[in-house]
Amino acid sequence: MGEQQEELAIRVRDLVVGFGRQTVLDDLSLDVRRGEILGLVGASGGGKSVLMRTIIGLIPRRSGTIEVMGQPIGGRTQGAATAWGILFQQGALFSSLTVRQNVQFPLRENLVLSQELMDEIAIAKLEMVGLRAQDADKYPSELSGGMTKRVALARALALDPPILFLDEPTSGLDPIAAGDFDALIRTLQRTLGLTVFMVTHDLASLTTVCDRVAALADGKIVAIGPMRELLQSEHPWVRAYFHGKRSQMLQHEMR
Repeated sequence: MGEQQEELAIRVRDLVVGFGRQTVLDDLSLDVRRGEILGLVGASGGGKSVLMRTIIGLIPRRSGTIEVMGQPIGGRTQGAATAWGILFQQGALFSSLTVRQNVQFPLRENLVLSQELMDEIAIAKLEMVGLRAQDADKYPSELSGGMTKRVALARALALDPPILFLDEPTSGLDPIAAGDFDALIRTLQRTLGLTVFMVTHDLASLTTVCDRVAALADGKIVAIGPMRELLQSEHPWVRAYFHGKRSQMLQHEMR
């Protein structure tokens, strides 16, 4: 059992999360393996982002346990935040800061480094995600949607975390930009040995990037495995999601 747990990046057991009288996550358990890209799907408002935010400590839990890289995560995650980087749905860049300053923000908050070294790190991270050094002095208002996502990704990677959380990473991107971003995520995952936890409804991302897919319904993980296994699931919500008319059209187009 100990050896098996060592292979897990994230271990969630019997998690209960709610707001007022509403229970969103109900006795949920989930394992995320080290070095994999796990895609999480679920109905809108069904708790996908709540699960991600609970794991990283932004939302309190009523009960249950969470372990990240073998360490238990309490109500406060001080010190643990360097274990992960986060890309929020709309990028969440600071509009008053330049691209360079946005990427440097985690460095300033967690480390004591010279300005020269922080500048070097920022440029290296920007180039890692396919941006140019001259983009560093731009402000978020000057960026396209795809560039905004890449800057947010560079910031998420600033502290070289072993785990990357992505919340709807291709949302708002055109199909070409979304495909390029998916390819970038896969390349970075393989190059850096990252574990990636991806909340998404993008069928193309699930099919081309994710090693496994977890389906969230009724507050629980009702199916998990490679896409081919999810497509064979008998759970009503999973069948409706992956075998509805729109999903079938997308699957046919991707063949």
